[in-house]
Amino acid sequence: MPHVYYLEAGGHDFKVWKNGLYMFAQFLFKPVDTAVLPTYTVLGAPAATNVRNAKYPQILPDNRAVFRLKAPGVQQAQLDLGRKYDMVKDSSGTWTVTTDTLSRGLHYYSLVLDGLPVADPTSDTFYGMGRMASGIEIPGRGTSFYALKDVPHGEVRMKRFYSKVTNSWRQFYVYTPPGYEANTATKYPVLYLLHGGGEDETGWAKQGKADLILDNLIAEKKAKPMLVVMLDGNMGGPGGLASFNENTLKRFEDELKQTVMPVVESNYRVTAGAQNRALAGLSMGGLQTLYAGIRNTDMFAHLGVFSSGFFANNTALSDPQYAFMKANAGTINTNLKQLWLSMGGPADIAYANNKAMRAKMDELGIKYVYSEYPGGHTWPVWRHDLYLFAQKLF
Repeated sequence: MPHVYYLEAGGHDFKVWKNGLYMFAQFLFKPVDTAVLPTYTVLGAPAATNVRNAKYPQILPDNRAVFRLKAPGVQQAQLDLGRKYDMVKDSSGTWTVTTDTLSRGLHYYSLVLDGLPVADPTSDTFYGMGRMASGIEIPGRGTSFYALKDVPHGEVRMKRFYSKVTNSWRQFYVYTPPGYEANTATKYPVLYLLHGGGEDETGWAKQGKADLILDNLIAEKKAKPMLVVMLDGNMGGPGGLASFNENTLKRFEDELKQTVMPVVESNYRVTAGAQNRALAGLSMGGLQTLYAGIRNTDMFAHLGVFSSGFFANNTALSDPQYAFMKANAGTINTNLKQLWLSMGGPADIAYANNKAMRAKMDELGIKYVYSEYPGGHTWPVWRHDLYLFAQKLF
């Protein structure tokens, strides 16, 4: 709720109240000049992503954020939030900065102290920029589907396994639905869910709030109880765009089929068969879903591709995929119960690639469903994607 908080020295007396009326009367029955509001003292609220008892960062009513750090020995401090803000130091050695209005959702950030990027000790950290970074969650409307509610809750577990493909120890996270431990005779369908570039298997479990989304959907009987296996899609290699190549995608497919699925199906109560398996992912994970999913429609009847698409300007990668689709269009359409494509609107950085891919799929006769949710290439979009996609499964 946008508001003004005006603080005047004094006590509980008429001097303060007279001046309060003097100030308040000047605002009445006039258009609100929002440009003036920041000149007043405004109460902020600690971000939901703050560590226990931390008062900062704070979020202001207009979704600007205030960051504060006591570091008297530091000579220069900046906030790196996509763009850099210079912080100001007071006489006690406390550095402070107020940002511009931030869009809703999760923003990764770092504090840059004398040129060194570090995590904010007052905020939670996330693996989200190819390294551990701080994060701040900006609230917004339309987020009740991943709110913490008084409903039965499932569990998120971590499973280690040895990969014969990478010859290394790996791990994934598993969401088990409410009642999994009690209903020991029940088997469940499974969704294999993939993160984006620069993230890892903790992405959907932490940034994506996958467990809360499924808890709420299952409680409302909008989705069937299911297991969600959140994989580590990082397969080694050079990283960045250079890692999006045929060899890296094939390594992911091999690990999924040869190691991950056997581990899941031998350690958890899952229902066998393609009709009871789904594969979905965002951005980089969307490419992995396209590659491994389209080639294995005898194993996955449901595919979800969030904010992704084969690169429109990379024929070395896209042409073999389209050639496979062309040769197997009939099988793909018959086997897939749904191929669900979604984008974060025109602001999504993968929008052009996805648009070009859909045109190619239309040309090849590949059936799909397309959805848009405004927000760009961001976690609010992907949370909403999971919310919609999970309701269509099984």
